[in-house]
Amino acid sequence: MVDRMPPLAPEELRALVAAGEIDTVVLAFPDMQGRLQGKRFAAQFFLDEVMEHGTEGCNYLLAVDTDMNTVDGYEMSSWERGYGDFAMHPDLATLRRIPWHPGSALLLADLAWNDGGPVTAAPRQILRRQLERLAGHGYTAMVGTELEFMVFKNSYEQAWDSGYRGLTPANQYNIDYSVLGTGRIEPLLRRIRNEMQGAGLVVESAKGECNLGQHEIAFRYDEALTTCDQHSVYKTGAKEIAAQEGVSLTFMAKFDEREGNSCHIHLSLTDTDGRNAMAGDGPGGMSPVMRHFLAGQLAALRDFSLLYAPNINSYKRFRPGSFAPTAVAWGMDNRTCALRVVGHGRSMRFENRLPGGDVNPYLAVAGLVAAGLHGIENGLELPEACPGNAYTGDYAHVPATLREAAELWENSEIAKAAFGPEVVAHYLNMARVELDAYDSAVTDWERRRSFERL
Repeated sequence: MVDRMPPLAPEELRALVAAGEIDTVVLAFPDMQGRLQGKRFAAQFFLDEVMEHGTEGCNYLLAVDTDMNTVDGYEMSSWERGYGDFAMHPDLATLRRIPWHPGSALLLADLAWNDGGPVTAAPRQILRRQLERLAGHGYTAMVGTELEFMVFKNSYEQAWDSGYRGLTPANQYNIDYSVLGTGRIEPLLRRIRNEMQGAGLVVESAKGECNLGQHEIAFRYDEALTTCDQHSVYKTGAKEIAAQEGVSLTFMAKFDEREGNSCHIHLSLTDTDGRNAMAGDGPGGMSPVMRHFLAGQLAALRDFSLLYAPNINSYKRFRPGSFAPTAVAWGMDNRTCALRVVGHGRSMRFENRLPGGDVNPYLAVAGLVAAGLHGIENGLELPEACPGNAYTGDYAHVPATLREAAELWENSEIAKAAFGPEVVAHYLNMARVELDAYDSAVTDWERRRSFERL
């Protein structure tokens, strides 16, 4: 692997603070939606107090909806429990400069209760638990996430004031792989790439995509937790950089009726010797471990769809011929399937094509690892690959709505065994809250169809 810029060491941070180069430290954790929540500290106070002892945050941060409204149904946090605090313990391995905010550094936190016990339903803890299970089998998950986004010439404030209607995309036509199309907004793309490099991410490339103003910036794969941490830093930073440039970008799964924003996730396994455990002499160059792991993906894909597609809007992507999957099928380099096997030898891996740009990477990767372990531990056999168009094949269908996905998650024995009843109940309630909000909303679509004509 290419060495990435190492995170800041604590002694480096001390020197930068003493020299007046760093004056602010952001300590944050990923919430249920994968957003970074936390505090900005005066750098010297962080060094003197927070770096060793941590800080606190209200536990309602893992029990609210997207609009930050307190909602019922969460066991860990409620009015009855008084909405107390949990502890935020800095993970010094994630300490980094964030060049888009002058004089600032950022690091992520793990959450714990006041008695020191882990906050089981916290996304970072959920992923850690699955990675520990995987390590027990002698494997490390290597992961890459591919986030697409759409850029608009309007600021976020202008977009809000217009109700997100009539926005002007940065490109007016399909610019998939177009150098001219990416060149149109290269100043923004270049700034994001370079400042993410300064934050310790290894940038690979940028390319245009199919929808109007749609682009993708790709980063080097890494160990699963590192990739998810970098994903969250990138997603937050890209929005902040866009805002500073007076434009806006969105990662929502389906902004309009054209192509949605995907977040394809690639995963491979390394063994204790650092070799790719998915490569072998079997059909397609796959090892028995990979075949079991991939069979587990198929077996759990519908049950775990809530982890891959967590919002109402997520399910608008899943349409035939859209390059977003509808079939629970796998294939060799076949983009019509939910699971696509690519690479060979040391690059052998699979890609899950369900997640959209709105995905929480920690939950999605935890789902991939848990599904793979289900396949390994039960010796599941891999069916034949899809040889053609999976959209028209005789395969089980991915859930078509969040409601269907929530029901599958609620009744999944695979989910209960892998994650435990607390996590299952917590994220089931998250889905119910989203569904209740949606069912109560009156949309522009309804007004257009009903105001005069019905």
